[in-house]
Amino acid sequence: MANTRSAKKAVRKIAQRTEVNKARRTRVRTFIRKVDEAVEGGDKKAASEALKAAQPEIMRAVTKGIMKKKTASRKVSRLAARVKKIDA
Repeated sequence: MANTRSAKKAVRKIAQRTEVNKARRTRVRTFIRKVDEAVEGGDKKAASEALKAAQPEIMRAVTKGIMKKKTASRKVSRLAARVKKIDA
């Protein structure tokens, strides 16, 4: 357990940041899930709309430190490939 005042404050701050980061990670996963559901449903228009909404949200997670840049780029790329493949 933390002994000093600064260590106790650090523990509180870490707990707050953890909650914020969990919410952001959940939000990103929700956007990705909406794209996946649209792709599985075979609705290209809905899938492309969901992808347009998900892409900036995924990249925002990079700026907030939730995921790394290459991970986000890979996720966006794979989602875009799946959306493109619907009518192909």
